[in-house]
Amino acid sequence: MDPPLPPPPPPETPPMMTPPEGLPPRPEKKTVVNVHHQHAASEGAVEMKKGKMVDRTGVMEKMSVSLLQVLMDLDDHFLKASEGAHEVSKMLEANRMHYHSNFADNRGHIDHSARVMRVITWNRSFKGMLNTIDGRDDFDNDEWETHATVLDKMLAWEKKLYEEVKAGELMKIEYQRKVALLNKQKRRGANAESIEKTKAAVSHLHTRYIVDMQSMDSTVHEIQRLRDDQLYPKLVELVDGMAKMWETMYSHHDSQLKIVNGIKNLDILTTVRETTEHHHGRTVQLHDVIREWQSQFQKLISHQKEYIQALNSWLKLNLIPTESNLKEKVSSPPRVHHPPIQDLLVSWHEHMEKLPDELAKNAIQSFVAVTNTIMLLQQEELKQKEKCEELRKEYMKKSRAFDDWYHKHSQKKAATGEDIEGENPEVANQKDLVAERKFVVDSLKTRLDDEIEAHQKLCRQVREKSLGSLKSHLPELFRAMSDFALASSEMYRSLGSVSASQNSET
Repeated sequence: MDPPLPPPPPPETPPMMTPPEGLPPRPEKKTVVNVHHQHAASEGAVEMKKGKMVDRTGVMEKMSVSLLQVLMDLDDHFLKASEGAHEVSKMLEANRMHYHSNFADNRGHIDHSARVMRVITWNRSFKGMLNTIDGRDDFDNDEWETHATVLDKMLAWEKKLYEEVKAGELMKIEYQRKVALLNKQKRRGANAESIEKTKAAVSHLHTRYIVDMQSMDSTVHEIQRLRDDQLYPKLVELVDGMAKMWETMYSHHDSQLKIVNGIKNLDILTTVRETTEHHHGRTVQLHDVIREWQSQFQKLISHQKEYIQALNSWLKLNLIPTESNLKEKVSSPPRVHHPPIQDLLVSWHEHMEKLPDELAKNAIQSFVAVTNTIMLLQQEELKQKEKCEELRKEYMKKSRAFDDWYHKHSQKKAATGEDIEGENPEVANQKDLVAERKFVVDSLKTRLDDEIEAHQKLCRQVREKSLGSLKSHLPELFRAMSDFALASSEMYRSLGSVSASQNSET
């Protein structure tokens, strides 16, 4: 087989058809001269021509396209496509280690409990006060706000709300128990002192409940503020970044599709070129990379769907009012029942469910099977080569042994003056012995020639099948990826228009 394909792009940069209006112009195709992958230096690179072939002296009459150059161009576009995802990766802190509900950064150990409590007790009126570490408060500075830190803040406030609701429910139960006791005392005509004591307990619990409900409303208000002022802008920013990323992906995958369509004109050399261990190792590496690409692509799709589904489920709960059944109304800011984030998340979820990802998944899976088949064919060829080498060693060993024996046998006959032409039975037996031993060596040579011929035939079959598979499946792969990337870019542009209309209304 020809040199294996370059590795696919990283998992966060999965792959896109006719450029939609507004896409950046396709970068000018250039020849890669700095070979940064070992596969580019792989032995056995095939240089095929439509017309006459380049001879070994370097004279060329007509050149079409070489498979090695195709692979290098594909690799170049993969690297550029990967670069197109850097902004989204940075936005999501993809290269940073995140701990569960922790404001993780790269400045050493972080006390999780202290940081969470700092967020909960955070007072914006102290903005500008210097802290004891570096003279600034990270959480009051939008420069330090990321998607992850906003979610961590919201989680901390949600935990606080959970504890407040739980405490409020327990207090309500205690309040209702005291009210029931007061009513019971009144019905039974208890003494005035007991009734007044119970009334005082009821009044105290009622006051505490009202205060706690006001605190709960403040917590709810803060969660709403984080939702509308921080999470929503981060999601809008992510949508814009994803739209640009997928547009970049599309432009490169579409270019790759055009490149691989050119290998239809390739043919194998008439001279047999066998697979080397180095070449086979690169094929195994390619197979592993494509299989990892398949795994990461599936995770990309499933994790996006899971995240948007989780946000939608949370928002449904977030929009449920926290009400008190006490007669007194608690003073609280009006609840926003239709925040801007709602339309974005609902639309995002609907679009993700309609995203045609199965074709792309199947195309990658199919190419995994192709590389696996090529890998197995190469293994069969290498085993046949090993068989030839072992048989050649055996033949050389027995051939040398026969030559040595025959040389000694001839010297012995010459020394004893035996008449080869005579009819001495002993001489005839010696002739038979020579013929018998020579027959063994000749038979081994015939077997070796047959195995070498079988190996050369297998070499050609492996190269033909490998090139045939690449011709048929590479265009299929990049067509599916370019279609998916185009659909993804259109989806995120559509989501961008949803957020833009929300902003114009507000």
